[in-house]
Amino acid sequence: MQRVRLRYTKRGRLRFTSHRDFQRAFERALRRSEVPMAYSAGFTPHPRVSYANAAPTGTASEAEYLEIALAETREPAELRARLDESLPTGLDIVEAVPARTGDFADRLAASVWELRLDGVPAETAGRAVDAFLAAGEVMVRRQTKKGIRDFDARGAVVSLTAEEGGSDRPGSAPCAILRLVVRHLTPAVRPDDVLSGLRATADLAPPVPAAVTRLAQGPLDEETGTVLDPFAPDRDAAQAAFATAPGQSPAAAPGAAGQ
Repeated sequence: MQRVRLRYTKRGRLRFTSHRDFQRAFERALRRSEVPMAYSAGFTPHPRVSYANAAPTGTASEAEYLEIALAETREPAELRARLDESLPTGLDIVEAVPARTGDFADRLAASVWELRLDGVPAETAGRAVDAFLAAGEVMVRRQTKKGIRDFDARGAVVSLTAEEGGSDRPGSAPCAILRLVVRHLTPAVRPDDVLSGLRATADLAPPVPAAVTRLAQGPLDEETGTVLDPFAPDRDAAQAAFATAPGQSPAAAPGAAGQ
């Protein structure tokens, strides 16, 4: 059995698809692409697909991940291309890597988010960010599956910055761009929780809903505060295995398949 890890995106209008909507679309793509899936045992077998840490409905993402198990070996580049062709534009498979290591979900320890605040000057957003970061604790409230919960949004934030957002239209309204790095804790602190915290600490209230995009997720480098590539250990293991195979050259080691 071969396991393959995939990175996919949610772009444009497809950001409004729920995780369940994506699951249905992806399983249809598996059938259309005639992927030789491995199935679970039991009375109602289902394709062996593992989803990891999906972004909230309504947010765009460049870094969503899943893993599939195949009954027959396939070339990752071909598998990626066939699946991508079978999905609607906006749900795009951009990388495929053979799974060579375990505990993949544990590597998704943090996310990088971009929050576009139309109608908010960068200076105003910057003052709100400073107030938020200066607070030792920022309590927010959210409805969860277990009811309404209060939790600290500040503790999960590794870094938060504000900058001027660009616009192609002269004389357009101001726009601030927030860059957020947040740890994945329990309960999860989401971008809208940080926006609630900014409202609580600095009365920052954008006139229109923020446009939110996840740019990356993966292991967190505690020294630099950067989020690393979660596929790197699989690529390194594949290269090491290829290099030690008889008659193979390390320079020819296969990498990830991507667009």
